[in-house]
Amino acid sequence: MSRAALLLLADGRFPAGGHAHSGGVEAAVAHGAVHDTESLEAFCLGRLHTTGLTMAGLAAAAAAGHDPLLLDDAADARTPVPALRAVARRLGRQMMRAARATFPSEGLELLAAERPRGAHQPLVLGLAARAAGLTALDAAYATVYENVSGPATAAVRLLSLDPLDASGLLARLSSDMDAVATAAAQAADRVTTEGVDALPSASSPLLDIIGEQHAAWTVRLFAS
Repeated sequence: MSRAALLLLADGRFPAGGHAHSGGVEAAVAHGAVHDTESLEAFCLGRLHTTGLTMAGLAAAAAAGHDPLLLDDAADARTPVPALRAVARRLGRQMMRAARATFPSEGLELLAAERPRGAHQPLVLGLAARAAGLTALDAAYATVYENVSGPATAAVRLLSLDPLDASGLLARLSSDMDAVATAAAQAADRVTTEGVDALPSASSPLLDIIGEQHAAWTVRLFAS
């Protein structure tokens, strides 16, 4: 398939459930850490180089054809917080439904059978990219873009920011997205010789903490 498949996977309108999640920015807004465009940019940059890098590495490895069950275990090890593991698998179930309808493949069917309660979302995205004939780097790009565009879009609603400012923010992060996607794809290349330990395991303790706190809220606008 053409690169149009990459645009489809990265499109916020792809029915994979991402629009219902804020990527941690709702809790960050509540704590006052994100309160304007400048602080939102800092939040997105930090998320990109930690959680975003780790998720992109997993997606790239899945797109490269590495064992998705081993990658799912590796994703668990890189997601120590129960609330965020649950979110990742919930998003994985939603992505799986959309991916099986859009890019049907044996790989997606096998993973759905082995993980009926949901695999981690980046792995499903990576398998969908592979089914669409895309590369590991393509899967990494779709993942890093989602990791910053989701919080940026959510913050527009939470803070009534100007959408043009949010778009400008994403444009300013383009070189960082390039670097992170490239690093993730290069790590995926090393899995053949080094195993899953070659994949990034960058973490953000603050995102973990506020993720657990957000899960306990009784009233919230976003699911995470």
